[in-house]
Amino acid sequence: MPVYRAPVRDHVFVINELIQFEKYAEALGYEDGDADTIAAVFEEAGRLADEVFFPINQSGDEEGCKLDNHVVTVPTGFAEAYKTYCEGGWAGLTADPNYGGQGMPQVLGVMVEEMFTAANHSLFLYMHLTHSAAHAMHGWASQELKDTYLEKLVSGEWTGTMNLTEPHAGTDLGMIRTKAEPNGDGTYSIEGTKIFITAGEHEMAENIVHLVLAKLPGAPEGTKGISLFVVPKFLPTEAGEPGERNQVFCQSIEHKMGIKGSATCVLNYDGAKGWLIGSENNGLRAMFTMMNSARLAVGLEGSGKAEIAYQNGVAYATDRIQGRAATGPVNSNKPADPIIVHADVRRMLMTQRAFSEGARALAGEIALNLDITFKSQDAEAKQVADDFVQLMTPVAKAFFTDEGFNAANATVQIFGGHGYIGEHGVEQYVRDCRISQLYEGTNGIQSMDLAGRKLSINGGRAVKTYLATADALLALHGEDAEMADFVKPMLPALESLKQATQWIMDNRAANPQNTGAAAVDYCRLFGIVALGLQWVKMARVCIDTLAAGTDEADFYQNKLVVARYYMARSLAEHSGLLERIETGADPIMALAAEAF
Repeated sequence: MPVYRAPVRDHVFVINELIQFEKYAEALGYEDGDADTIAAVFEEAGRLADEVFFPINQSGDEEGCKLDNHVVTVPTGFAEAYKTYCEGGWAGLTADPNYGGQGMPQVLGVMVEEMFTAANHSLFLYMHLTHSAAHAMHGWASQELKDTYLEKLVSGEWTGTMNLTEPHAGTDLGMIRTKAEPNGDGTYSIEGTKIFITAGEHEMAENIVHLVLAKLPGAPEGTKGISLFVVPKFLPTEAGEPGERNQVFCQSIEHKMGIKGSATCVLNYDGAKGWLIGSENNGLRAMFTMMNSARLAVGLEGSGKAEIAYQNGVAYATDRIQGRAATGPVNSNKPADPIIVHADVRRMLMTQRAFSEGARALAGEIALNLDITFKSQDAEAKQVADDFVQLMTPVAKAFFTDEGFNAANATVQIFGGHGYIGEHGVEQYVRDCRISQLYEGTNGIQSMDLAGRKLSINGGRAVKTYLATADALLALHGEDAEMADFVKPMLPALESLKQATQWIMDNRAANPQNTGAAAVDYCRLFGIVALGLQWVKMARVCIDTLAAGTDEADFYQNKLVVARYYMARSLAEHSGLLERIETGADPIMALAAEAF
């Protein structure tokens, strides 16, 4: 049977000891940002993930969703779990108190998302799209629309979706054909078909609020002619309750490789009534507010999958006996030793753990910078924080989900043939995690966003600041003998990132294909170095805590062991990545298209 326990202690370590959010809480206006409150929230979130979400993860995958006469039935237990989640106030944890939210810090919201998505990826998709929809409406909708929808979305009484993709138009949104005809009364008639709509139809909530990209009559061609509309499943009454059924229906649900408990819908809009969000032809900018929020959440799907994969790999490796340790029998009273004695199994487990804990630390720093961006009164601090978030979002989305997939795949390898069989549950993690590399912009597109856009925006201000901050961190600890195991390996790795960054900037004009050829390797290099810097910071905390004395010495000593593994093994990839980047596009593009 699969296992999962939310890593609450490590979440507390990241926010209370590594980031020390309590130092920022008062200045950012978070009265409940003290260490004890944060630890208590993580404890309760972990309990919900362990006891409510996780037990219906495998059964939800086996049962899947069903469609009958436009009505989707979700797996057994999902509706009850969703209700428990909403009643506990989790739907509005970080939302604006003016609309019923708790107004808690983003460091809490982001970190608990990892627990929920790790425990049940399919179930949490219904929640996280709602968070993103509410975030977009909060930033762009009129006050009248906010008053109509936000409180319901924040409470979870109503859920939300984003509607971008069409059968002929995926990433290239300028090709969308969905139309919005003005009705003359401030509303619009929406006509078109949207596909791959996560949580597009279900009956767990009273209403579903669709945010839909469409084009007005006479709109400019391409992405400059896209507008955003809110289109509810049921038209709200004057009392704010679901009223008449709107003309949007689920035509079919996709039969997918994974996330089978999540309803992925084809939605037909047949003159459905909608309302404009923001200004005409400015819909893509508004939708990107939602997409950026969703992209970080998708990144957490990768780190969360690595965590649950690791836990199941450990459980199996300590129980399954096969062969003898290279150094001699460990369990002489049994015919074989547990496979955790074998170096190759340890390699896979250590790689999973080093990534998972490093990614959690980076997610915490991104979340801290979200809080600063949203709440700081210091304009310069807000700019620096926003630059960091914008730079790291594609890294978190792409690198985290690539490594989450690798981690899930490694656990199947640890299980051997048993991992390939459904009853053990770990093949589900591979199937579920594969989508995370695709939706909200494929990882290739995320890498292109990083290498092609984020490096040059504002004159490269964000990446220059990031690299300077990294230099300062390593210089700060460079003379400390206790930190040598962590600082010395980082110096050439950071130099590789600097060199790769400069190569892309210098060579993009010479050959327009160079950026695309380098992008995926560059994004991975950035992720590897970014996690390495997190391990430097974590090592410092662990060394200082052990020196001061603690009754949890094993926790900190083990983290130092994992940090040394990361520096010795995971970080070493930097040189090969740099070499590939600097080969440029020529080897990739040399073969003529017709020769493939």
